[in-house]
Amino acid sequence: MATHRPLTLVVIPARYGSTRLHAKALALIGGIPMVVRVLQQARRMKTATRVIVATDDQRIAAAVQAAGGEAMMTSPDHPSGTDRVAEVARNIPCDFVVNVQGDEPFIDPAAVDAAVTALIADPSCNMSTICVEAGIEAARDPAVTKVVRDRKGYALYFSKAMIPHDRDGAPPGARIEKHLGVYVFRRDFLLQYAAWEPTPLERREKLEQLRALERGERILVVRSASDSLGIDTQHDLDRANAMAVKD
Repeated sequence: MATHRPLTLVVIPARYGSTRLHAKALALIGGIPMVVRVLQQARRMKTATRVIVATDDQRIAAAVQAAGGEAMMTSPDHPSGTDRVAEVARNIPCDFVVNVQGDEPFIDPAAVDAAVTALIADPSCNMSTICVEAGIEAARDPAVTKVVRDRKGYALYFSKAMIPHDRDGAPPGARIEKHLGVYVFRRDFLLQYAAWEPTPLERREKLEQLRALERGERILVVRSASDSLGIDTQHDLDRANAMAVKD
């Protein structure tokens, strides 16, 4: 008897406007637009059934299509990338939806596959994501999101602050994990999640995943051996180009 292979839709939200780095989706990294680099990484996933870039700008769509990718125009009014992903998922039948954020040009496809596989294997959970061990610099950086997990790998909390706090003065970075910009959802849950109002902790930390935790949902956090580099500032972009040269 044939088994059903889960249909996994990968959506890369990429808007043109950006507060800290203008038009960062089209910023060149090693001569390639950042959104195209994210697309290339997502296409290497073994679990992906379909990969779509969801954008609000024809210039981004044109860059994606020139690279042989699929782009879909979405509303310019979405408050978050997850809302943009949900607009796409609402119209495409699938079992799981992966949000690979459009500013993660070095995300490891195998790590994303691991998060998908872990969620498929855990029917009690509706959402998964990825973390990696944080070095001292990342642990101290208020722009880097940190996560604390329980012994079964479920998230206890996410914050830009250095968590957990070491009262006895352990070295900065010890036992601290960095959250990477990927989310995997069961499709039905994603559509429900996107309809919820932002919660108090989400507003305070400016971290949308807290919406799920505050409503009592569990988030499975899969530990990856491969770090990534989210691009938010010109400094990040300069680092990314240095990394691209090494590649």
